[in-house]
Amino acid sequence: MFSPEGPSLRELAVQALSSVERGYDLLAPKFDHTPFRTPDPVLESVAKVLTPLGPFADGLDLCCGTGAGLDVLAQVCRRSVTGVDFSAGMLDVARRLPPPDGPDVTWVQADARALPFGPAFDLVVSFGAFGHFLPRELPGLFGQVHSVLRPGGTFAFPVVAPPRPAGPAFWALLGFDAVMRVRNALWRPPFVMYYRAFRLGDVLGELARAGFVTDLYALPGFGARDDGSPRARLVVARRGQSTAGTVNS
Repeated sequence: MFSPEGPSLRELAVQALSSVERGYDLLAPKFDHTPFRTPDPVLESVAKVLTPLGPFADGLDLCCGTGAGLDVLAQVCRRSVTGVDFSAGMLDVARRLPPPDGPDVTWVQADARALPFGPAFDLVVSFGAFGHFLPRELPGLFGQVHSVLRPGGTFAFPVVAPPRPAGPAFWALLGFDAVMRVRNALWRPPFVMYYRAFRLGDVLGELARAGFVTDLYALPGFGARDDGSPRARLVVARRGQSTAGTVNS
């Protein structure tokens, strides 16, 4: 599952019994050698979809981790790229990345639920972080993103179609979430990470209530499911001028 440079089972156990922030501080030095890092094909596909929608001036990577999304933003943003994460350890790794040609890069430690920015960005992206937020937190999270976008700004993130119940991936994710719920019922502090709590239908509704107009784009290279629907999509939510939003699919 992990490369030789990745964390040991003992290190993963210590992380799993820590808070989310502390757990990622511990995992940070080896995070890029785990399957938890967003795969390069996903990042490349997102960049391909975003490129014709830009260019953008200033971009924000929400819950940036070790900075895997830096290249995506650097390709589509002309002026500046900012990464924000609440883990100091993850940001320490991100700061060691070679700076891209073009936009200025800034790394900021902050909680995504209380962003320390005004409407300073034209694009906000996020990769693989939403399992760390409970469904009841989405309205506040999306409200924060809306508040840091300039009028007409874009919020984009990839989503993968849920596995079919007949497949082993479905039961693996179901089992993982069940273990996490038991762990959080018995141990403090909690470690919030649920793969099946981020449901696209609910997400689109919350985006609309936050004031976004949303479109879905198939991500190239991931193919289609048996029913013809894409295996992976990019949610592209644009900040509207009013407090009410709509969803287009």
